[in-house]
Amino acid sequence: MSRDALDLTRRRLLASAAAATAVGLMPAALHAEGAPSGIRPFKVAIPEAAVTNLKLRLATARWPERETVSDASQGVRLARLQPLVDYWADGYDWRKVEAKLNALPMFVTEIDGLDIHFIHLRSPHASALPMIMTHGWPGSILEFMKVVGPLVDPTNHGGSAADAFHLVVPSIPGFGFSGKPATAGWGSDHIGRAWSVLMRRLGYERYVSQGGDCGSVISHRMALQKVPGLIGIHVNMPGTVPKEIAAVLAAGGPAPEELSPDERRAFDALDTFYKDSSAYAAMMVTRPQTIGYSLVDSPLGLAAWIYEKLATWTYSGGDPEKVLTKDEMLDDISLYWLTGTGASAARIYWEDHSNNFNAVEIPELPVAVTVFPGEIYRAPKSWAQRCYKNLVYFSEAGNGGHFAAWEQPELFTQEVRAAFRSLR
Repeated sequence: MSRDALDLTRRRLLASAAAATAVGLMPAALHAEGAPSGIRPFKVAIPEAAVTNLKLRLATARWPERETVSDASQGVRLARLQPLVDYWADGYDWRKVEAKLNALPMFVTEIDGLDIHFIHLRSPHASALPMIMTHGWPGSILEFMKVVGPLVDPTNHGGSAADAFHLVVPSIPGFGFSGKPATAGWGSDHIGRAWSVLMRRLGYERYVSQGGDCGSVISHRMALQKVPGLIGIHVNMPGTVPKEIAAVLAAGGPAPEELSPDERRAFDALDTFYKDSSAYAAMMVTRPQTIGYSLVDSPLGLAAWIYEKLATWTYSGGDPEKVLTKDEMLDDISLYWLTGTGASAARIYWEDHSNNFNAVEIPELPVAVTVFPGEIYRAPKSWAQRCYKNLVYFSEAGNGGHFAAWEQPELFTQEVRAAFRSLR
C-alpha cells in the first residue's frame, strides 16, 4: 500500500473510530465464568471498541524524525518500526490469536487475593510428568503456543509417550490476563509460592518447573524455597555469574586473566550488555510507573519498547522477522496493549531489584540448563556446576535466542524432554 493510500485509510478510520468509541477508555479484557472462588473457566473477550480504539491511536500516532545514524545505536530505527506499525494499523487481525487462545483450556483462580490466569493441558498419556512453564518480559504465554502440543502429546509430534507432560502455563501477575497487583509484594518469591499453591490446587503432588527470563527467576525462587512437590527445574536463562566476576562487571573492570575461553565469552557479552543495552532494565527497576504511562497510553511507544528487545534478544542478527512473523510479534505487543499491562508488567523488575544473571546457589534440587546461542549471555558449564550442585543436564543448543520456545519450538521441545528425562 502506498503512503498516500495509507493516509487516506487512516483518515477514514479516524471518522469511523471517533463515532464508535471514546478515546482513552481501556475496557475490561477478561471474561471468566463460574463461582468467585476455586477454578473458573476463562475465555478471552476483548471488546470491539478496544480494537477500534487501538486503530484510532495508530492512525493518529506522532512519529519522531529519523535517527541521525545508520545503525541501531540510538534505538529502534524508523525504517524498521514504521512498516510493522503500518501493518498493525491496516492488516493485522487480533481476533485470529484470540481464537487460538480460546481453543485452549484456560482458567482463572484466585490466589492471595489476585486472579491468576493459566492454560492447563492434560496429556492423553497417564504417565505424563506435570510441569509448570513460565514466560518472561516482554514475552507472554504466547511464547509457548508452538510447543504446548508437542510437550503434551508427543506421540503426535515425533516423540515418545515417555516424554509427555501435563502442562500448566500461567500468566505472571500483572501480565496478560492475570490480575494486576494493587499493592507491592508480588515479586518472584511471592509468585513462586503462588505457583506452588496453583499446582497443589490442580492436584499435582510431584512436578517440575521450566522457565526463561522472569520464568527462570521464578523457577530459581521455587527451588530455593523448596516448595512442596517440586522435583526439579529447567532454565534457559540460568543465573550463574560468580560473585567475584559480578563485582568486576559492576565496577567496569577488565576481564580477569584466568577466565577460560567460554567464561571470557560470557564476561564480554555481559560487559557489552551492561554498558550498551541495560538502560531499559534500570528504568523498570527504578521507575516502572514513569515508563508505564507511555507503555499504557501510546501503542507506538509500546511497540518500540518491545520490538527493540525482540530485535536484540532473538538469534536473528537484529532482524527478528527472520525468526518471528509480523503477526507473532504483534500478537504479543497487542496482548500488552489490549490488557493495559505495560506498567504492571514492568513492576516485576522493581519488585525483584536483583541481577538475574548472578549466581543462584541451589545445593540439592536437580537443575537442568539449556544455553541458547542468542541468549543475553551464554552461561559456561563451569559456572553452572559451581551454582547447581545437582546439575543433571547441561546442553548448548545450536540455534535460538532469549525467546527459545517462540523462535525454535522443535529444538526447545527436544531440550525440555531431554532435560527432565532422568526425573521421571
